[in-house]
Amino acid sequence: MAFNKRFEILALLILVVNNVAAQKKDGLGASFIFGDSLVDAGNNNYLSTLSKANIPPNGIDFKASGGNPTGRYTNGRTIGDIVGEELGQPNYAVPFLAPNATGKAILYGVNYASGGGGILNATGRIFVNRIGLDIQVDYFSITRKEIDKLLGESKAKEYIMKKSIFSITIGANDFLNNYLLPVLSIGARISQSPDGFIDDMITHFRAQLTRLYELDARKFVIGNVGPIGCIPYQKTINQLNEDECVDLANKLALQYNARLKDLLAELNDNLPGATFVLANVYELVMELIKNYDKYGFTTASRACCGNGGQFAGIIPCGPTSSMCTDRYKHVFWDPYHPSEAANLILAKQLLDGDTRYISPINLRQLRDL
Repeated sequence: MAFNKRFEILALLILVVNNVAAQKKDGLGASFIFGDSLVDAGNNNYLSTLSKANIPPNGIDFKASGGNPTGRYTNGRTIGDIVGEELGQPNYAVPFLAPNATGKAILYGVNYASGGGGILNATGRIFVNRIGLDIQVDYFSITRKEIDKLLGESKAKEYIMKKSIFSITIGANDFLNNYLLPVLSIGARISQSPDGFIDDMITHFRAQLTRLYELDARKFVIGNVGPIGCIPYQKTINQLNEDECVDLANKLALQYNARLKDLLAELNDNLPGATFVLANVYELVMELIKNYDKYGFTTASRACCGNGGQFAGIIPCGPTSSMCTDRYKHVFWDPYHPSEAANLILAKQLLDGDTRYISPINLRQLRDL
């Protein structure tokens, strides 16, 4: 009898523990992803644009598609995909422009990111079409109304405020495909100092984040701009050595990042109930580039897939590109974007890392708030 009782208590304990674990795993309701090609999951497939990734060999290691291209600018999963998986999301956030971004699918989250997109509306004009952050927020306001219809207003509000994370990875194109563009932006650079240009970015970004807050977003993670002077494209066109980076591009990124840090501190103070987490993408990627061998990579300067120059860094990845055989040994998949192997390391730090890389809390802690 006593044995049976003990067995029942043990069974009950296991049930409780599993239940708590399941609740933790179900902790993240939705992941709403905004940004550029670092996290685009296929929106640009539906635009007539020069910035597209739905061509092989992109996606060659993406298991969910059987290795077919999906519009992700990498060989496998993006940082957004990996973070969603790790936080217990059963499905990847659907691209907003995809035909299946309707009904209950949107409750797992929606991806609004677009290759070539930026904080400023002029950014990415070189690609003809792309979705800038203003339009991405407009698109979220459409999703927001849909969630009201699906859950009813009060449940929807709670779902967005407590069970959803808003991640925004943007800013690099504002420099690479706007301010630093030799042809298009010579006017902007003559008429605007770096300070003035970054002021514009911060003013726009403040308004965009405040709009999301007004649409009930409360848990935010914002990526700063990475070391854009170290990507294979910049190293190739500037004919640099393997261990050199373009100084101006990195200085602009650092200048913007300092202002972004202040902006998020200001929003944390001024928007009640909101938590803005800063992902220090610059330091994370720089660590990988400087110490690539420590992480099992053989190169942090050569693109795995691309053509042109000493780092295969001029022509984007496509069917005619040369492709490396050891994709997991390259920090960069193509002239601009990290490989899945690099994304896994970056995502791990954002999920569980300390305040050097993610502050004031990491993403697991943000989910459980």
